[in-house]
Amino acid sequence: MIANSEKYRDLSPHQMVPKLADKGLYVASESSFYRLLRAEKLMAHRSKSKPKTNHSPRSLVAACSNQVWSWDITYLHSRIKGKYYYLYMVEDIFSRYIVGWCIKEMECSDLASLLIEQCCITQSIQRQQIHLHSDNGSPMKGATLQATLERLGVTPSFSRPRVSNDNPYSESLFKTLKYCPYYPAKAFATIQDAQEWVKAFTHWYNTEHLHSEICFVTPHARHYGLENKILHKRDILYKISRNINPLRWSRDTRNWNPAPEVILNPGKEKKRQKEAMKSQLA
Repeated sequence: MIANSEKYRDLSPHQMVPKLADKGLYVASESSFYRLLRAEKLMAHRSKSKPKTNHSPRSLVAACSNQVWSWDITYLHSRIKGKYYYLYMVEDIFSRYIVGWCIKEMECSDLASLLIEQCCITQSIQRQQIHLHSDNGSPMKGATLQATLERLGVTPSFSRPRVSNDNPYSESLFKTLKYCPYYPAKAFATIQDAQEWVKAFTHWYNTEHLHSEICFVTPHARHYGLENKILHKRDILYKISRNINPLRWSRDTRNWNPAPEVILNPGKEKKRQKEAMKSQLA
């Protein structure tokens, strides 16, 4: 069969038919080739070469602070047309705490390596303690940053090419930043103005913003182990209120248990987490 011959076995019918036509041969149409291949159960890869495979991204589990960080770069508009300020931001995915940021006038692996190193110093990170996740941009894969990560003992992790939702925590953080009510209506006049605004945003986000994904505590409280005391206090308040006026409560009081471990790009771990949550609520 022509489709299984050494010359054509790596080609689809859409490629075989034109090649045969260039040789002055018309054997069959593309649809006829497909019909015969299906009949002979040859629609799978026919050659000895390895077929294309799609690999799922590696799942990373954060059960406490400073195990998995996510970072990315976004641009901030300046008042000069075509010029942008670039915001580098590192977030702990367990606590959603912004562990470091900087604003520069370019995207650069050298600048990113300085920020990551400063974050590690500030958080007292030990070798092999954390994974650092990012997308596949050139600053993320630059030689300087990779050398810095190796020296610090930080394990890099990358999204799949052209798959933006493999880095959801940084994407969500930037969305919160740019759509919060305090975001300036006009572009930043200077890089210093941008730095002052992001500094104020970071303080608000870390210490005042009650994050819905971490049971409405601040990232600072979860990052530094203060959430249990806060949530326990809420739980007691709700139970006392229910005992005082039980007619106002048709169900049990709200579940104020701490948010569970966080999984980046969950695979089988997502099923395990759901089962754990169900048993916790039972």
